[in-house]
Amino acid sequence: MPLTNGDAAASTSFLLPGVEPLDFNTALDVLKNEDSDRDGIDVKTLIDSRTNGGLTYNDFLILPGYIGFSAADVALETPVTKRISLKTPLVSSPMDTVTEHSMAIHMALLGGLGVIHHNCSAEDQAEMVRKVKRYENGFILDPVVLSPKTTVGEAKQLKEKWGFGGFPVTENGTLRSRLVGMITTRDIQFHPALDDPVTTVMSTDLVTAPSGTTLAEANAVLSKSKKGKLPMVDANGHLISLLSRSDLLKNLHYPLASKLPHSKQLICAAAIGTRPDDKIRLQKLVDAGLDIVILDSSQGNSMYQIEMIKYVKRQHPGLDVIGGNVVTREQAASLIAAGVDGLRIGMGSGSACITQEVMAVGRPQAASVFGVSSFAARFGVPCIADGGIQNVGHIVKGLALGASTVMMGGLLAGTTESPGNYFVSREGQLVKAYRGMGSIDAMEDKKAGVGGKNVKANNAGTARYFSEGDRLLVAQGVSGSVLDRGSVTKFVPYLIAGLQHSLQDIGVKSLPQLRQDVLDGRVRFELRTVSAQAEGNVHGLHSFDKKLYS
Repeated sequence: MPLTNGDAAASTSFLLPGVEPLDFNTALDVLKNEDSDRDGIDVKTLIDSRTNGGLTYNDFLILPGYIGFSAADVALETPVTKRISLKTPLVSSPMDTVTEHSMAIHMALLGGLGVIHHNCSAEDQAEMVRKVKRYENGFILDPVVLSPKTTVGEAKQLKEKWGFGGFPVTENGTLRSRLVGMITTRDIQFHPALDDPVTTVMSTDLVTAPSGTTLAEANAVLSKSKKGKLPMVDANGHLISLLSRSDLLKNLHYPLASKLPHSKQLICAAAIGTRPDDKIRLQKLVDAGLDIVILDSSQGNSMYQIEMIKYVKRQHPGLDVIGGNVVTREQAASLIAAGVDGLRIGMGSGSACITQEVMAVGRPQAASVFGVSSFAARFGVPCIADGGIQNVGHIVKGLALGASTVMMGGLLAGTTESPGNYFVSREGQLVKAYRGMGSIDAMEDKKAGVGGKNVKANNAGTARYFSEGDRLLVAQGVSGSVLDRGSVTKFVPYLIAGLQHSLQDIGVKSLPQLRQDVLDGRVRFELRTVSAQAEGNVHGLHSFDKKLYS
């Protein structure tokens, strides 16, 4: 019985005057009977552009569900192409201030994928692919092999080039030649005579395993030995492959790593254009071990890209190809019919992109992602939401609208693993350079044209925006800087943890369940007014420190 000023006898107070409260035990049953009048709106009502206009990620929220599990139980595995899945839905953009081999390596180690940019020579890009593929292996099937005539100085140069210093030495300096020793960093580090052959310092007391040994058996032998490398040899003592102790440690530290199941090599993706010369570039990338190629274009629905998709599928059937960029079902249908294994969604929504402003062409990202991904899903084609990602919440919204992965540029550009150097801004803050591939700086960069007749035609920026033949370049991007974010080895785990907690709040345990519950109307949405957006951010404080993770 409610109390009024402590006087129970005089109380007739109700929340609704004259309405007797219902029995609280019946609350769930009452809600079930009113299911047709559920809170929020479904995704189709949300994305109806005729009613709500074109929406971006900031224009709506996802309503919370029921928490019946821990955040650690949320699974983030998701496909990036028809054949390849990742443990986390995070992809780094193929921009020359975002992804080279270091970013690609660490994104793969952390369960995502890095797409190496192509604003460089084909040889440099292929070399970056090789570094990714060699970084972590199960059996290293093509190790760097030295001959007895190789000098200590040359071995040191190889260490600088590849980033590791353990090399087998064989009679002929080739694979499938008789193994005679091993060189390690310790052997050559302080050796004063650089002209001495490696045979003067190499180790000959070797632990080997016979060819045919399984990866699990080889790992067991290596873990028991005190050696850094385990050579695999045939009955005649010829070197067949190699296993590295450092790879065992990486397996312990990076359990989510994106690896091929048969070779245990990191999955590597790279971008190319749609010019005839890109077919030559592609062959070099394939020879280096490429797994996924992304056709990089601001407007993917073109005769150039459709022809390139068919060429890739015909000449390299084992290679997965992702097409784009697209923002409409009509664009997507052309590329799906041509045979793409994945699509990239977004036009003009990136932080350094001004395509929508300059060209008056594009589409708000939330509307793009739902429209394209819901259509592509009917053909089993996964989609990447590319652009407009500023925080964890945007990642969740892109995934909720149907994308299987999200691509990040500016969000990762300030990390240690992105290309370029740090510098101090006028405000005294540590920053890194970041530019859109449609910026004048990117389109005038000459690195991609090294050795070519036409520097402009070989540039990734001009090719992406169909500007190779233009006498006057029209910018569709800007150059700027982004604040230091530290290493991706800390930042990406923060994004993963944020994703898991968000899905826990929504009440779903996996990304497939999220997508299905959205389509079935079980996950609900709410539009946000300008005032609601202001309310949802920090407000009313004199000052604050926005520290995202520790």
